[in-house]
Amino acid sequence: MSAAAVAEPTEVPKVEEDKKMADAPTETETEDQKKQRALRQVEFYFADSNLPFDKFMWTLHTANAEHWVPVKTVASFKRMREFQGLGDDWVVDALKTSEELEVDEAGENVRRRTEVQPPKGQFERSVYAKGFGSEEPGLQKKLEAFFNGYGRTNAVRMRRTDGTKEFKGSVFAEFADFKSVGVFLNADPKPSWNGEELLTMSKEAYCDMKIKEKGLTGKAADLRRQSIAGTGRKGFNAFAEMAQKEKGGKKGKGDDKPKQEVYLEFLGARIRVHEEDGGSVKPEDVPAVKGASLRFDGAFEEVNFDEIKAPLKERFARVPFVKYTKGDATGLVGFDKVLSEDDIDFVKTTLKTLSGKDVSWAVPNEDVERAFQLERAASAAKRVFSFQSRDSRGGRGGRGGRGGRGGRGGRGGGRGGQRNGGGRAEKSGDSAAAPSSTNGEQAGEKRKRAVEPDGGPNMGVRGQGVPVIQSSKKAKTEGDS
Repeated sequence: MSAAAVAEPTEVPKVEEDKKMADAPTETETEDQKKQRALRQVEFYFADSNLPFDKFMWTLHTANAEHWVPVKTVASFKRMREFQGLGDDWVVDALKTSEELEVDEAGENVRRRTEVQPPKGQFERSVYAKGFGSEEPGLQKKLEAFFNGYGRTNAVRMRRTDGTKEFKGSVFAEFADFKSVGVFLNADPKPSWNGEELLTMSKEAYCDMKIKEKGLTGKAADLRRQSIAGTGRKGFNAFAEMAQKEKGGKKGKGDDKPKQEVYLEFLGARIRVHEEDGGSVKPEDVPAVKGASLRFDGAFEEVNFDEIKAPLKERFARVPFVKYTKGDATGLVGFDKVLSEDDIDFVKTTLKTLSGKDVSWAVPNEDVERAFQLERAASAAKRVFSFQSRDSRGGRGGRGGRGGRGGRGGRGGGRGGQRNGGGRAEKSGDSAAAPSSTNGEQAGEKRKRAVEPDGGPNMGVRGQGVPVIQSSKKAKTEGDS
């Protein structure tokens, strides 16, 4: 399923009480609740997950040098028409309460407070749910309210059959943060619809399930994963437009370019990545989160990362970070959240053995966990900075082809290395290992320490120019999907 870029987006942003509002009759909705619905809809129009992929909205956004968009225009969109009778001033009052948007002094225009950034980690922040029955009028709005009851969402997409466009009864929902994914997948009781329990899992788990069902391997499996993940999104893409414009106007290697700010999302915090040492973070910026790690004892053999990851994939929204040194009896596993007692019991019950050996699990002491988190953040920072530097050079690699100097399996980040998102295990000697284990090593020398990559980076880039896109034709509109 692919979502085309059209003038009328179909998803709604954040909601705090929409789970209650979903079943509430319209006539019982308070004035504040109605304003919140209007605000969230407009916030979605300007969100990173929609604005750069919606040609009509992007044209409005770039038509003014300061990115002001007329409130009257936004208020005329299909999903805003129910509020038109209340007047533009009513809409302006709703927008003034936003933390993401701002209104000019005259109350005539609205714009984002921050620069547009490429959305990151969409695949990891998405869930699959099935059991919504057949389509009925107003279902899209009810689904949005339902998922927003578990946390803020960026998109709720009803899945449809190719050709007939018939609703499959299943949905992909993209949450704005990883915490909300965990809330939804670990909800007790499990999410239900019309009294029937839903089939729920992470989008990654759904992807793996479909690949296994179809018996796909190699390139076919990769293509299927890309299709489900939506990484090959079709339609308008403002970032591609900007990259093409920059490429066409490039004068030479000596041209000065604005510095890019790189960020890492780590344990619920957004951390600035500095260019020193090939990507680093300041220890004081790394959050000290207690109870987000577990220690295993009794391994003695080389532990296969997949042996740990696979059983935990459906329970935890983000792939855990595994640290283990070959031959040691102990290792550490880092998670993206504080573990509950149920989470710990699940790990202990599910992973009683590793490599055929009985192991025990426990929460490490505070000092050990803090050092582990700093090591995780430092490793992730180097990886994020490496990806950003490679992208800024205009390609995936250097002389070695897709993998850089090392070719497909080389040290330049080819197929033998880490994917953007932390979905594959690092092998001994990979460049994403902890910084403390890389000092003084010769090129090509194998390291004994193996470190599992942490979750995907959340990077922000500032200083990029925004193209002015002229539209000579009236933008097409599309109904709710």
